Amino acid sequence: MTSTAGSSVVFLLTTLGADTDAAAFARTLVDENLAACVSVLPLMSSVYRWRGAIEEAREQQLLIKTTLTRIDDLRDRFRTLHPYELPEFVVLQPVDASRMYAAWVVESTT
Repeated sequence: MTSTAGSSVVFLLTTLGADTDAAAFARTLVDENLAACVSVLPLMSSVYRWRGAIEEAREQQLLIKTTLTRIDDLRDRFRTLHPYELPEFVVLQPVDASRMYAAWVVESTT
């Protein structure tokens, strides 16, 4: 099912604090054609090591559907938009997308 367009589709993961307006963050990425879609998942508890201490925080996971060609632009945008000092920026690839879905993602991010 993979097509040439499908191979350019990637998923990007990031997290935001529970008090952050994740919908506004997502809307900005879609409005600026940096993402075709951003799914905001329900609140979760994250446990992590930060500056030598084990921390726990309530966070929201965002699943950003975009293309490989938009990753650098997203990285640049995160520098000004993301509230974390060190935001999660994990790109999952390759994504095996149907031809029609991949074409939509490419069209939505150009």
